[in-house]
Amino acid sequence: MTDESIGLVIRNLHATVENKEILKGINLTVHPGKVHAIMGPNGSGKSTLAYALMGHPGYQVTEGEILVDGLNVTNMEPNERAKHGLFLAFQYPHSIPGVTLANFLRTAVNSVKGEPVAPREFRQKMQDKMKLLRMSNEFGGRFVNDGFSGGEKKRAEILQMAMLEPRYAVLDETDSGLDIDALQIVAEGVNALLGPERGILVITHYQRLLNYIRPDFVHVLVDGKIVREGGPELALELEKVGYQQFETKLVPV
Repeated sequence: MTDESIGLVIRNLHATVENKEILKGINLTVHPGKVHAIMGPNGSGKSTLAYALMGHPGYQVTEGEILVDGLNVTNMEPNERAKHGLFLAFQYPHSIPGVTLANFLRTAVNSVKGEPVAPREFRQKMQDKMKLLRMSNEFGGRFVNDGFSGGEKKRAEILQMAMLEPRYAVLDETDSGLDIDALQIVAEGVNALLGPERGILVITHYQRLLNYIRPDFVHVLVDGKIVREGGPELALELEKVGYQQFETKLVPV
C-alpha cells in the first residue's frame, strides 16, 4: 500500500498567467525512485506546470495544492521550496555575468542545506560532479551561462541538480536545443543521479529524450489537462501518431 505522505503530490492544480487560465486541474504524484514524463504540444501548459511547482511569481495558483512528502508548499517562496527538496532545471537558463559558477553553486548549496559547507569539501564534490558531466574544472571559474553553448547551459543545470541533491527534480525541456552528443551527456548525468531517494519529472515534446532517460510513467498534457497516462510505450505511440488525436477530442484519464 502506497504511503500518501511520501511523494511530490499535485492535487487539482489550477494556474493562471496574466489572468489567463493555463492549468485546469492537474492531478499527479511523483514518488521517490520513479521517473515521470510529461509530454504535450506547444502551449499545452508544460512549462507553466514547472514554474507553478517552483513558485514563479508570474504563475498564480488559483486552486489546488502542491505537497512535498506531506508538507504543503503551495504558498511558499521558491527558496523555501528548494529547502524542502524541490528543484527546477530551466528550459532557457539565464546568464549571470560577473558571478562565477563555483560561487553561485556554493551560495545555493549553503542556502539549501542551511549551513556553510567547508570549502575543501565543496570543491571536491563539485569537481567530482563536473567529471561526471564531462565538464572541465575551468567551468567553475566561468560566469554562470555567460557565453555558454546550449549544451553547456544544460550541463550546468544538471550540475546544480547534482550539487543540491533535491528530493524531487523537475526538468523543463532539458533536451531543447541540444545536439545528439550533448543530449547523451546530459542524459547520462541525469541517470547517474537517479536513485530510490529521488523522484524525477521530465517535461519534453519529443520521445527522443526518453530513449536515454527511461520513464516509469508517461502523462499527456493537452490544453492544461492530463488527458492520458501510461507506461514508456505511450511515448512511442505519440512519436508515431502525434498529439492531434487529443487536441480534437480530449480523452478522459
